Amino acid sequence: MTIEFRKVTVLGTGVLGSQIAFQTAFHGFDVTAYDIDEAALTAARTRFDGLATVYQQDVAGADAANTAATAAGITLTTDLATAAEADLIIEAVPEVLGIKRDLYGKLGGLAPERTVFATNSSTLLPSDIVDSTGRPDRFLALHFANHVWKFNTAEVMGTEQTDPAVFAAVAAFAKAIGMVPIELHKEKAGYVLNSLLVPFLNSGIELAAGGYAEPAAVDETWRIATGAPMGPFQILDIVGLTTPYNILINGGESHKKLAAWLKENYIDKGKLGAATGEGFYRYSA
Repeated sequence: MTIEFRKVTVLGTGVLGSQIAFQTAFHGFDVTAYDIDEAALTAARTRFDGLATVYQQDVAGADAANTAATAAGITLTTDLATAAEADLIIEAVPEVLGIKRDLYGKLGGLAPERTVFATNSSTLLPSDIVDSTGRPDRFLALHFANHVWKFNTAEVMGTEQTDPAVFAAVAAFAKAIGMVPIELHKEKAGYVLNSLLVPFLNSGIELAAGGYAEPAAVDETWRIATGAPMGPFQILDIVGLTTPYNILINGGESHKKLAAWLKENYIDKGKLGAATGEGFYRYSA
Protein backbone atom coordinates (compact mmCIF):
# COMPACT_ATOMS: atom_id res chain seq x y z
CA MET A 1 0.00 0.00 0.00
CA THR A 2 1.41 3.38 -1.07
CA ILE A 3 0.47 6.31 1.15
CA GLU A 4 1.26 9.81 -0.06
CA PHE A 5 0.62 13.08 1.71
CA ARG A 6 0.30 16.26 -0.34
CA LYS A 7 -2.60 18.07 1.31
CA VAL A 8 -2.06 18.57 5.03
CA THR A 9 -4.43 20.17 7.54
CA VAL A 10 -3.37 21.39 10.97
CA LEU A 11 -6.16 21.66 13.53
CA GLY A 12 -5.39 24.41 16.03
CA THR A 13 -3.34 27.53 15.28
CA GLY A 14 -1.86 28.24 18.69
CA VAL A 15 1.85 28.54 19.33
CA LEU A 16 2.77 25.02 18.21
CA GLY A 17 -0.01 24.46 15.69
CA SER A 18 1.00 27.57 13.76
CA GLN A 19 4.63 26.40 13.76
CA ILE A 20 3.67 22.96 12.42
CA ALA A 21 1.59 24.55 9.67
CA PHE A 22 4.35 26.98 8.67
CA GLN A 23 7.10 24.34 8.72
CA THR A 24 4.99 22.01 6.57
CA ALA A 25 4.12 24.74 4.07
CA PHE A 26 7.74 25.94 3.94
CA HIS A 27 8.72 22.46 2.75
CA GLY A 28 6.31 22.54 -0.16
CA PHE A 29 3.12 20.92 1.12
CA ASP A 30 -0.38 22.26 0.51
CA VAL A 31 -1.44 23.37 4.01
CA THR A 32 -4.77 24.33 5.54
CA ALA A 33 -4.93 25.64 9.10
CA TYR A 34 -8.20 25.33 11.04
CA ASP A 35 -9.39 27.06 14.18
CA ILE A 36 -12.71 27.73 15.87
CA ASP A 37 -13.33 31.39 15.00
CA GLU A 38 -12.11 34.35 12.98
CA ALA A 39 -10.32 35.90 15.95
CA ALA A 40 -8.15 32.79 16.25
CA LEU A 41 -7.40 32.90 12.53
CA THR A 42 -6.44 36.57 12.72
CA ALA A 43 -4.00 35.69 15.49
CA ALA A 44 -2.71 32.81 13.35
CA ARG A 45 -1.97 35.14 10.43
CA THR A 46 0.05 37.34 12.79
CA ARG A 47 1.96 34.27 13.99
CA PHE A 48 2.70 33.22 10.40
CA ASP A 49 4.05 36.68 9.58
CA GLY A 50 6.22 36.54 12.69
CA LEU A 51 7.50 33.09 11.76
CA ALA A 52 8.44 34.41 8.31
CA THR A 53 10.78 36.86 10.01
CA VAL A 54 12.18 34.24 12.39
CA TYR A 55 12.89 31.78 9.56
CA GLN A 56 14.87 34.44 7.67
CA GLN A 57 17.11 34.73 10.73
CA ASP A 58 17.36 31.07 11.74
CA VAL A 59 16.76 28.78 8.74
CA ALA A 60 19.22 28.12 5.95
CA GLY A 61 17.74 29.03 2.58
CA ALA A 62 14.94 31.14 4.03
CA ASP A 63 14.57 34.62 2.59
CA ALA A 64 11.98 37.39 2.43
CA ALA A 65 10.40 36.01 -0.73
CA ASN A 66 9.96 32.35 0.15
CA THR A 67 8.88 32.99 3.75
CA ALA A 68 6.32 35.57 2.65
CA ALA A 69 5.03 33.11 0.06
CA THR A 70 4.84 30.41 2.73
CA ALA A 71 2.80 32.61 5.07
CA ALA A 72 0.47 33.77 2.32
CA GLY A 73 0.02 30.28 0.93
CA ILE A 74 -1.48 28.71 4.06
CA THR A 75 -5.26 28.46 3.74
CA LEU A 76 -7.14 29.49 6.88
CA THR A 77 -10.60 28.17 7.70
CA THR A 78 -13.18 27.85 10.47
CA ASP A 79 -15.05 25.17 8.47
CA LEU A 80 -14.19 21.72 9.79
CA ALA A 81 -15.60 20.08 6.67
CA THR A 82 -13.16 22.05 4.52
CA ALA A 83 -10.34 21.26 6.92
CA ALA A 84 -11.13 17.55 6.68
CA GLU A 85 -10.36 17.42 2.95
CA ALA A 86 -6.76 16.36 3.43
CA ASP A 87 -4.44 13.40 3.12
CA LEU A 88 -3.02 13.99 6.59
CA ILE A 89 -4.61 15.87 9.49
CA ILE A 90 -2.38 16.92 12.39
CA GLU A 91 -4.35 17.85 15.49
CA ALA A 92 -2.83 20.44 17.83
CA VAL A 93 -5.80 21.56 19.93
CA PRO A 94 -5.68 22.13 23.73
CA GLU A 95 -4.41 19.28 25.88
CA VAL A 96 -7.86 18.31 27.14
CA LEU A 97 -9.06 14.77 26.44
CA GLY A 98 -12.73 15.74 26.05
CA ILE A 99 -11.93 18.42 23.48
CA LYS A 100 -9.80 16.05 21.44
CA ARG A 101 -12.30 13.18 21.52
CA ASP A 102 -15.17 15.46 20.54
CA LEU A 103 -13.17 16.87 17.65
CA TYR A 104 -12.20 13.45 16.32
CA GLY A 105 -15.80 12.29 16.64
CA LYS A 106 -16.84 15.07 14.26
CA LEU A 107 -13.80 14.70 12.04
CA GLY A 108 -14.28 10.97 11.49
CA GLY A 109 -17.55 11.56 9.70
CA LEU A 110 -16.16 14.35 7.51
CA ALA A 111 -12.74 13.19 6.35
CA PRO A 112 -12.25 10.89 3.34
CA GLU A 113 -11.49 7.25 4.11
CA ARG A 114 -7.89 7.71 2.96
CA THR A 115 -7.14 10.48 5.46
CA VAL A 116 -4.65 9.75 8.23
CA PHE A 117 -5.15 11.41 11.62
CA ALA A 118 -2.17 12.37 13.80
CA THR A 119 -2.39 13.89 17.25
CA ASN A 120 0.29 16.23 18.55
CA SER A 121 -0.87 15.56 22.13
CA SER A 122 1.92 16.24 24.60
CA THR A 123 1.06 13.69 27.28
CA LEU A 124 -2.12 11.82 26.31
CA LEU A 125 -1.77 8.37 24.78
CA PRO A 126 -3.14 7.71 21.29
CA SER A 127 -5.09 4.81 22.82
CA ASP A 128 -6.96 7.35 24.99
CA ILE A 129 -8.34 8.90 21.80
CA VAL A 130 -8.36 6.15 19.17
CA ASP A 131 -11.92 4.88 19.64
CA SER A 132 -13.30 8.34 18.85
CA THR A 133 -11.54 8.53 15.47
CA GLY A 134 -13.47 5.89 13.53
CA ARG A 135 -10.21 4.78 11.84
CA PRO A 136 -7.94 3.06 14.39
CA ASP A 137 -5.60 1.73 11.68
CA ARG A 138 -5.00 5.26 10.34
CA PHE A 139 -4.44 7.08 13.63
CA LEU A 140 -1.27 7.72 15.62
CA ALA A 141 0.68 10.43 17.44
CA LEU A 142 3.10 12.83 15.79
CA HIS A 143 4.62 15.02 18.49
CA PHE A 144 6.67 18.15 17.78
CA ALA A 145 8.86 20.20 20.11
CA ASN A 146 8.29 23.94 20.35
CA HIS A 147 10.39 25.99 17.91
CA VAL A 148 10.06 23.22 15.35
CA TRP A 149 12.48 24.82 12.87
CA LYS A 150 15.25 24.66 15.49
CA PHE A 151 14.40 21.81 17.89
CA ASN A 152 13.44 19.56 15.02
CA THR A 153 12.39 16.26 16.53
CA ALA A 154 9.10 14.62 15.59
CA GLU A 155 8.13 11.69 17.80
CA VAL A 156 6.03 9.05 16.04
CA MET A 157 3.99 6.74 18.26
CA GLY A 158 1.13 4.44 17.24
CA THR A 159 -1.27 2.11 19.00
CA GLU A 160 -1.45 -1.64 18.58
CA GLN A 161 -4.05 -0.97 15.86
CA THR A 162 -1.96 1.45 13.77
CA ASP A 163 -1.18 0.09 10.31
CA PRO A 164 2.63 -0.25 10.00
CA ALA A 165 2.42 1.33 6.53
CA VAL A 166 0.70 4.37 8.04
CA PHE A 167 3.37 4.60 10.73
CA ALA A 168 6.13 4.44 8.10
CA ALA A 169 4.41 7.05 5.91
CA VAL A 170 4.07 9.50 8.79
CA ALA A 171 7.73 9.00 9.77
CA ALA A 172 8.70 9.68 6.15
CA PHE A 173 6.51 12.80 6.11
CA ALA A 174 8.24 14.09 9.25
CA LYS A 175 11.60 13.73 7.52
CA ALA A 176 10.24 15.45 4.40
CA ILE A 177 9.38 18.58 6.39
CA GLY A 178 12.83 18.81 7.94
CA MET A 179 12.21 16.88 11.15
CA VAL A 180 14.21 14.06 12.68
CA PRO A 181 11.68 11.22 13.19
CA ILE A 182 11.92 9.60 16.63
CA GLU A 183 10.11 6.27 16.39
CA LEU A 184 8.64 4.82 19.60
CA HIS A 185 8.13 1.07 19.59
CA LYS A 186 5.20 1.17 21.99
CA GLU A 187 3.04 3.73 23.77
CA LYS A 188 4.59 5.84 26.49
CA ALA A 189 2.81 8.78 28.11
CA GLY A 190 4.98 11.81 27.38
CA TYR A 191 6.88 10.03 24.61
CA VAL A 192 10.67 10.44 25.00
CA LEU A 193 10.91 14.22 25.25
CA ASN A 194 8.13 14.96 27.74
CA SER A 195 8.93 11.89 29.84
CA LEU A 196 12.15 13.77 30.59
CA LEU A 197 10.91 17.37 30.35
CA VAL A 198 7.59 17.44 32.26
CA PRO A 199 8.95 16.17 35.61
CA PHE A 200 11.79 18.69 35.26
CA LEU A 201 9.39 21.59 34.66
CA ASN A 202 7.07 20.46 37.46
CA SER A 203 10.01 20.37 39.86
CA GLY A 204 10.79 23.97 38.98
CA ILE A 205 7.18 25.03 39.52
CA GLU A 206 7.13 23.21 42.85
CA LEU A 207 10.16 25.15 44.05
CA ALA A 208 8.59 28.51 43.19
CA ALA A 209 5.03 27.66 44.27
CA GLY A 210 6.33 26.35 47.59
CA GLY A 211 8.17 29.59 48.25
CA TYR A 212 11.60 27.96 48.21
CA ALA A 213 13.10 30.15 45.48
CA GLU A 214 12.07 32.72 42.89
CA PRO A 215 11.72 31.53 39.27
CA ALA A 216 14.76 33.55 38.16
CA ALA A 217 16.88 31.99 40.92
CA VAL A 218 15.77 28.50 39.92
CA ASP A 219 16.70 29.18 36.31
CA GLU A 220 20.05 30.70 37.24
CA THR A 221 20.91 27.70 39.39
CA TRP A 222 20.15 25.29 36.58
CA ARG A 223 22.08 27.26 33.96
CA ILE A 224 25.19 27.74 36.08
CA ALA A 225 25.30 24.23 37.52
CA THR A 226 24.63 22.32 34.29
CA GLY A 227 25.70 24.65 31.49
CA ALA A 228 22.22 24.42 29.98
CA PRO A 229 21.10 27.46 27.97
CA MET A 230 17.74 27.78 29.75
CA GLY A 231 16.15 26.96 33.08
CA PRO A 232 12.66 25.51 33.63
CA PHE A 233 10.83 28.84 33.78
CA GLN A 234 12.45 30.12 30.61
CA ILE A 235 11.32 26.91 28.91
CA LEU A 236 7.82 27.28 30.36
CA ASP A 237 7.55 30.78 28.93
CA ILE A 238 8.44 29.46 25.48
CA VAL A 239 5.96 26.58 25.74
CA GLY A 240 3.25 28.89 27.09
CA LEU A 241 1.66 28.43 30.50
CA THR A 242 -1.66 27.08 29.26
CA THR A 243 -0.23 23.71 28.26
CA PRO A 244 1.47 22.93 31.60
CA TYR A 245 -1.65 24.16 33.40
CA ASN A 246 -3.84 21.73 31.45
CA ILE A 247 -1.44 18.89 32.21
CA LEU A 248 -1.24 19.71 35.93
CA ILE A 249 -4.96 20.25 36.46
CA ASN A 250 -5.62 16.71 35.20
CA GLY A 251 -3.07 15.18 37.59
CA GLY A 252 -3.18 14.23 41.26
CA GLU A 253 -3.85 16.56 44.18
CA SER A 254 -0.28 17.82 44.40
CA HIS A 255 -0.33 18.68 40.70
CA LYS A 256 -3.71 20.39 41.01
CA LYS A 257 -2.22 22.67 43.68
CA LEU A 258 0.58 23.64 41.30
CA ALA A 259 -2.02 24.29 38.59
CA ALA A 260 -3.94 26.57 40.97
CA TRP A 261 -0.75 28.50 41.72
CA LEU A 262 -0.05 28.97 38.01
CA LYS A 263 -3.60 30.11 37.39
CA GLU A 264 -3.82 32.58 40.27
CA ASN A 265 -0.39 34.15 39.87
CA TYR A 266 0.08 34.12 36.12
CA ILE A 267 -2.71 32.87 33.85
CA ASP A 268 -5.49 34.93 35.46
CA LYS A 269 -3.27 37.99 35.11
CA GLY A 270 -2.74 37.43 31.40
CA LYS A 271 0.84 36.29 31.90
CA LEU A 272 0.77 33.35 29.51
CA GLY A 273 4.38 33.26 28.37
CA ALA A 274 6.67 34.77 25.76
CA ALA A 275 3.99 34.79 23.05
CA THR A 276 1.89 37.26 25.06
CA GLY A 277 4.81 39.44 26.13
CA GLU A 278 4.94 38.25 29.74
CA GLY A 279 5.02 35.03 31.70
CA PHE A 280 7.62 34.48 34.37
CA TYR A 281 9.64 37.10 32.49
CA ARG A 282 8.77 40.16 30.43
CA TYR A 283 9.53 40.27 26.70
CA SER A 284 9.87 43.14 24.27
CA ALA A 285 7.75 43.17 21.12
